[in-house]
Amino acid sequence: MFKRLLIANRGEIAVRVIQACQELGIETVAVYSDVDVNALHVQLADFAYHIGPADAAKSYLNMDAIIMAAKATKAEAIHPGYGFLSENADFAEKVTNAGLTFVGPSAEIIRQVGDKDAARASMKAAGLPMTAGSPPITSNENACQLAVEIGYPVILKPISGGGGKSMYIALNDAELRSALNKVDVEHSSFYLENYISEARHIEVQIMADNFGNILHLGERECSLQRRNQKILEESPSSVLTPKMRETVCSMAIRAAKSIFYTSVGTVEFLLDVKTGNFYFMEINPRIQVEHAVTEMVTGIDLVRRQIRIAAGEPLNKKQVDVESTGHAIECRINAEDPNMCFRPSPGFIDFYHAPGGPRVRIDSGVCAGQIVQEHYDPMIAKVIAHGRTRGDAIMIMRRALAEFRISGIKTNISFHQQILNNSHFCSGNIDTQFINKRMTPAIVEECEMEREDKKHYFQQ
Repeated sequence: MFKRLLIANRGEIAVRVIQACQELGIETVAVYSDVDVNALHVQLADFAYHIGPADAAKSYLNMDAIIMAAKATKAEAIHPGYGFLSENADFAEKVTNAGLTFVGPSAEIIRQVGDKDAARASMKAAGLPMTAGSPPITSNENACQLAVEIGYPVILKPISGGGGKSMYIALNDAELRSALNKVDVEHSSFYLENYISEARHIEVQIMADNFGNILHLGERECSLQRRNQKILEESPSSVLTPKMRETVCSMAIRAAKSIFYTSVGTVEFLLDVKTGNFYFMEINPRIQVEHAVTEMVTGIDLVRRQIRIAAGEPLNKKQVDVESTGHAIECRINAEDPNMCFRPSPGFIDFYHAPGGPRVRIDSGVCAGQIVQEHYDPMIAKVIAHGRTRGDAIMIMRRALAEFRISGIKTNISFHQQILNNSHFCSGNIDTQFINKRMTPAIVEECEMEREDKKHYFQQ
């Protein structure tokens, strides 16, 4: 096992990795930018190393600075968390070439799954079903021709990247041209997929060691999304029958085996509500934001297991040993104002009281007296509720959110409360368009400007 590990991240996930390392007896090194000198992850780590200014590209995305910090502090491994450099194959390669251990899949695997066009091709060869798609787009006219061949509606996606960014749905030629005007397909790689209008987002958690052992830990449902970005997740999915669960989990194992996957990861699918068919979307080669719901229902610590795999340990379970109990729901608490088009709300937290009690877990990267920075991701905490049933978990989450107190900044807690009180959500009648179809129009109204183009867009 490693003696010392550096976390190439910040916020909630950095704190989460520090907690896992403490339980494994591993010393931790936090890295921080100018504005994060007093951040919670810096306070909790055994060592801290300054890596640059507030600009993420010059600090948390600076590969050389991070590797230099690891060497200077005599860290043996680097955990990338999620976001930032977690899916950057060049970073994984640099870490390995520097004689350090990258806590995650190899650079080769990250490259293979990071290129969505190549990933689709390899998964198709492995026999996984997928929606009709296009090769990389070369021009706006080329895109319109491909859309006609695929058949509207279509979704425009970047070939690399994640987090739901730069994705646009088009129901016709005019909408596609409007979307194309927002991106540069000639200098950035995009492709088209057939868009399933009534779909549920189902993902399967996998973990694989370096000895060919691969397990699945069941599925999560991530259909509650705004602007293609997840805001609430749960496990298990309320829509899957035992046969459907067996089908999608078997496909996830097949996908992982086909590329000799190692570490923890997630295989993501779309479920067509009308037909009941699953379609492969992508493989995420990292720990997910929503990993906590899987941990709650299985009792398996995914971050600790991820570190153990990186250290060369085999899995300590077989598939028959994995059991799921109850139902877990996670709400992402963001520093943003739902009544102002979800405008980011950075600022000073003057009061912070997290909910507690039985079956409630809080993963947070802040506390009272700290500043939510405008430079980074708006998520400040995750609330996870675990109940005997889905209805029980909903009631526990309602209680937890009512107890959560944060002042000095705006948060989306009230928005989550509206979701949890929505009769369609409570009955399990959800899909990826739930927010747009079922929530109050005034709350889901989009701002005229694109957040990506504004200085307050969080960069993680």
